[in-house]
Amino acid sequence: MLGNEAFARGAYEAGVKVVSSYPGTPSTEVTEVLAGYDGVHTEWAPNEKCGVEVAIGASVGGVRSLSTMKHVGLNVAADPFFTAAYTGVTGGAVILVADDNGCHSSQNEQDSRYYGKSAGVPVLEPSDAAECKDYIKKAYDLSEEYDTIVLIRSNTRVSHSRGVVTLGERVEKERIPYVKDIQKHVAMPAMARKLHVAQENRMNKIAEDCNEMDFNRVEMNDTSIGIITSGICYQYVKEALPDASILKMGMTNPIPKKLIEDFAGKVEKLYVIEEGDPFFEEQIRAMGISLAGGKDLFTIQGEYSANMIREAFGLPVPPSAIIEDAPGRPPLLCAGCPHRGLFHVLSKLKKTVMGDIGCYTLAALPPTSAIDSCLCMGASITMAHGFEKATGDSKDVVAVLGDSTFFHSGITGLVNMYYNGSKGTVIILDNRITGMTGHQHNPASGKNAMGQEAPAIDIKTLCEAIGIKHVVEVDPLDIKAVEKAVKEETGRDELSVIITKRPCVLIVKQTEPPYTIGQDCKNCKQCMKIGCPAIEEKDGKPVIVPDRCVGCGLCANVCAFDVIKGCRKEA
Repeated sequence: MLGNEAFARGAYEAGVKVVSSYPGTPSTEVTEVLAGYDGVHTEWAPNEKCGVEVAIGASVGGVRSLSTMKHVGLNVAADPFFTAAYTGVTGGAVILVADDNGCHSSQNEQDSRYYGKSAGVPVLEPSDAAECKDYIKKAYDLSEEYDTIVLIRSNTRVSHSRGVVTLGERVEKERIPYVKDIQKHVAMPAMARKLHVAQENRMNKIAEDCNEMDFNRVEMNDTSIGIITSGICYQYVKEALPDASILKMGMTNPIPKKLIEDFAGKVEKLYVIEEGDPFFEEQIRAMGISLAGGKDLFTIQGEYSANMIREAFGLPVPPSAIIEDAPGRPPLLCAGCPHRGLFHVLSKLKKTVMGDIGCYTLAALPPTSAIDSCLCMGASITMAHGFEKATGDSKDVVAVLGDSTFFHSGITGLVNMYYNGSKGTVIILDNRITGMTGHQHNPASGKNAMGQEAPAIDIKTLCEAIGIKHVVEVDPLDIKAVEKAVKEETGRDELSVIITKRPCVLIVKQTEPPYTIGQDCKNCKQCMKIGCPAIEEKDGKPVIVPDRCVGCGLCANVCAFDVIKGCRKEA
């Protein structure tokens, strides 16, 4: 199984009843897999804050619950997460977060262990697929035994690597009857002060007990070198330093201080090897334990590897199988992507574009080079508003974000623009799906996480309900209509919204034949400016590669000489 599949299986076997998440690589598959299990209510929430709140509500209702997200999603969920650390649980509650060391699909790197330490909740960190399944099952027992939410930290390699997993049977848990208890569940200041004391006592108890928990284990070998490590780094250490003694920490918060002191006393030189920040290292040094090496040998940036560890310890590094001079393969918007037409127009009109998180962020790259900023989910709208207030210019700046991102955290930004007198333009790319993370449904797609029919929220109606008078829908492959809409809406002296509507090319079956460029091509290369991967230059002239073309017709729309022929689809 993939690590994420194993997490899902473990939660299912543990009797989880309610799952609410927002998709985010590398965590997405956990919820997708759970949606296929009977007896589990699984849903995509509009954002991670909603997901965690649903999970905590289910816990208060007496059942085991789960919410999953990527590391930046935990920022969004931090508000309920920190307070739930005070109030504790009824049914077991697990928050699963997958860090993205190396920024494979993220705008930053974070070390989620700090969230556990700051909030005061236990953090578990598996190192392979088998542990993914086992740890999440144990997390529910831990949650209920100590009356606490539990944070499980994964990362890209653990979530997306495969391993052998032994399956078990689902154990149905009886719902714990709800008992009204305002001292526990109502986090008003008077109650919160008491809950904070209870939470601190709880963590002190876990800190003492974790020295004996089987999450943490010592593997004594050659005592000349001792390594303290966790998660995927444990696998790298085992490969690079097979003879070293290892303290593998599966519970990474709180750290097992007595176990660490005992291990340190048995080895000649002690090292800490951990991806991310010096989380263990700083605490171990603060204990007065001398380390022979830690972050001085490595880095806080990116991923580690067995070869990196070998090199740090002066060991020979096997030759790499990577072809150093292999041609680059930059990410591209797909052939036929409905977003491409809009960004071609925005680039042509030289608009300043506040972008957002999604496939469309790739429009920042040549040849369109049409996005000026990308900060975080939903920030396109609020940044465009701030830019307008700073410059006084609402005509040349636009906000661009996808449908799922709009529901995630764009709605409040649009309300803010309307309330605070913005005259700008927001462009919502409605491709009927959450594209970047693998085509998960969202509140506008008409289906829920389990594939069942669900109400589809109409984005145009929602924008109008806020009070916005000018809301225009347009097909993004109709270049003339898009250009007309952008010119008209950005020219207004009041807030407006453009909605581009066409489904993602990967969820619609393509049946049209490919387009072709005629022999009478004038070689103006305007078609190449749209950046379609189906168009390449051969013998100095553009050609369409038939196997890549999906027949969207965008190239024909931008051709001024009508030499590109084919059959164009309608939305």
